[in-house]
Amino acid sequence: MATRLFGVFSPRFVDQVQEQITNSVQTEPPLDGAPPRVWVVTGYRAGERSQLLALAERLDWPYELKELSYRKTEFTTSLFRGNDLRGIRLKHSSALAPPWPDLVLSAGMRNEPVGRWIRNRSGGKTRLVHVGRPWADPERFDLVITTPQYPVPRRPNVLCNTMTLSLVSPRWLEEKAVLWRQRYAALPGPYTGALLGGDSGPYTFGRKTAQRLAREANRLVKSTGGSLLITTSARTSPEVVDVLEREIDVPFDLYKWKKGDDSNPYSGILALSDRLIVSADSISMLSEACTTCKPVYMLDPVSHRYPMRNPAGARFGEDRRLQGFLYSLLLRVGPRRLGRDIRLVHRKLLAEHRAVWLGEDFPDEVPVPADDVQRALARVRQLFNRQ
Repeated sequence: MATRLFGVFSPRFVDQVQEQITNSVQTEPPLDGAPPRVWVVTGYRAGERSQLLALAERLDWPYELKELSYRKTEFTTSLFRGNDLRGIRLKHSSALAPPWPDLVLSAGMRNEPVGRWIRNRSGGKTRLVHVGRPWADPERFDLVITTPQYPVPRRPNVLCNTMTLSLVSPRWLEEKAVLWRQRYAALPGPYTGALLGGDSGPYTFGRKTAQRLAREANRLVKSTGGSLLITTSARTSPEVVDVLEREIDVPFDLYKWKKGDDSNPYSGILALSDRLIVSADSISMLSEACTTCKPVYMLDPVSHRYPMRNPAGARFGEDRRLQGFLYSLLLRVGPRRLGRDIRLVHRKLLAEHRAVWLGEDFPDEVPVPADDVQRALARVRQLFNRQ
């Protein structure tokens, strides 16, 4: 441990940083009428990366992706709210050098010191927009775009949307439908999609939850006919897949998640399905599903202490795991700002009639299109007095 820490502060590291900041105050402002120069410091979680890319794409300003490689000791600079590059491996990361950007989009605690370092090098001209939960005080950013699950103080520079940001739009859905229609051509319609997550925090998505999903999905599909289109994710356990393959008795297609696989039909399921079942442990998947304005049915993985549904409602057999118990203990005794409560997002979606719990009837009215992305775009553009 001492050796690793010494390496972070070694002369070689200092030389590398010095090389990066040569002429660091050089900033080339955009010409009149030219769009701002944007860097996207990509998140290290899939949901964060997709949000950042959605925001960058929809801004329609030229942007550069900055991929970072993190040291095991990065927490030392992140935890103490540094303004430096001690947490990243410079040789394995994208170059961070002039001309400095006008705007940095980032997410995650590891990227916060990097964003502040970039702003310092630009002489304070770079705007910082953070997506998700900020670990530093929100005042250290120009704009924070978050959701109700995080206990972020409400400040003038904090935008709290109902859902996370995504690229989903009517045009996007049309394009994905054309791209993926052939995969499901042999299956009868209408299609019911199922987007599955897995264990998350105090919630356990195990065998019993999978059995309940299979029963409810069978019932839902049989009520209208058609087929079930399923995709798993990195967190979906083999046990869950085994249960579904064994107990689903309607026509179905099941994609088993593989890292970096271009044949993942996730976007096709969003586009082609007439209704969607989503495991409610994933706020990003829920957000993308609800943005389609199709009926969304939320599956609630079990948590003994923190049930997603109203505690007075029906109780189901429990899947148990030690990590879930320890996480629930942390939520009870740890600082509030270290946790998150995804149930607050569920309540908003229910109140706005964008989703119901799996097993309930969906309202007759069609959900109105969400304006979360448009609100975020407007707030970012206001930083540059552009509408």
